[in-house]
Amino acid sequence: MVDRRNKPMALATTPGLPPQPQVNFSHNNSRVTAVLPTGESVEVLLYGATVISWKTRFGSEKLWLSDAAKLDGSKAVRGGIPLVFPVFGTAPDHPATSKLPQHGFARNSRWEFLGKSSSESAGLSDSSVKLDFGLSSNTLADDVQALWPHTFSVIYSVTLTPENLSTSIVVTNDGSQPIEFQVLMHTYLRVDDISKVQITGLEESEYVDKVDAAKAKTQSGAITITGETDRVYTPAKGPSSPVVVAEDGETVFSVVRDNLKDVVVWNPWTDKAAGMGDFEPKDGFQNMLCVEAGSVKGWVTLDPSDAFEGAQTISD
Repeated sequence: MVDRRNKPMALATTPGLPPQPQVNFSHNNSRVTAVLPTGESVEVLLYGATVISWKTRFGSEKLWLSDAAKLDGSKAVRGGIPLVFPVFGTAPDHPATSKLPQHGFARNSRWEFLGKSSSESAGLSDSSVKLDFGLSSNTLADDVQALWPHTFSVIYSVTLTPENLSTSIVVTNDGSQPIEFQVLMHTYLRVDDISKVQITGLEESEYVDKVDAAKAKTQSGAITITGETDRVYTPAKGPSSPVVVAEDGETVFSVVRDNLKDVVVWNPWTDKAAGMGDFEPKDGFQNMLCVEAGSVKGWVTLDPSDAFEGAQTISD
């Protein structure tokens, strides 16, 4: 008699059926991990829908995550890709968001895993997996909802292919009044040596230098990091023109945006890193660079029943 418990395994390995991406929960269902047949992987914490790992098929980590990052839901994660919404920093002069904590509530809320979708073909290099996460006014904690009393829903998607990682957001205004917000994907990229890094693609772009009294400046040439850096760029080229991170002259990351008009470049350097309790090791600033796609200069206004979509794609 056939042992039917073995039948699914037999089917999964039947010749002609392509291997499929594997999606698993771990840590008491607080994390979702997806692995492609070719070996690339991504791990997302349901707290904040924060991407905390993106690895190549060889197991090389592409994102920087602090050794002291809190992954238990007690505070926002230091590293990976925290999602900033509906305010960037704090906005004491903006009545709708003035009461919210720094960078809003998305990165401090537990998101719902909505499901996965994948594409397979005869060629493994074409495989991909998309993980969807949801947050809405109905699922917010009561105290947070009181601070931002709007009716909304957000779907955040993380898509992994053998060549890149994409994160996208869809914000829908489900209420009867317009809402205003900012959004940012606060990506911490891992590098070997920040002193050897150059960022191109932002030449001739205007930016706000938050380290120098928020002065308005224009970028001349490639960006190098030689001290604390905190700049909000409005790229002179369109979103589809890549921002390229090179190390020792070799491209290590390329970031392309869709409907996200700004790019933040951030590195805390020595003193700032020393002052952050969850930034470890303290010299970790030498191995990370934040290149953050978002819409943070001014506000996105969303009328009732309208939706906003924005995305970034990071290639290694």
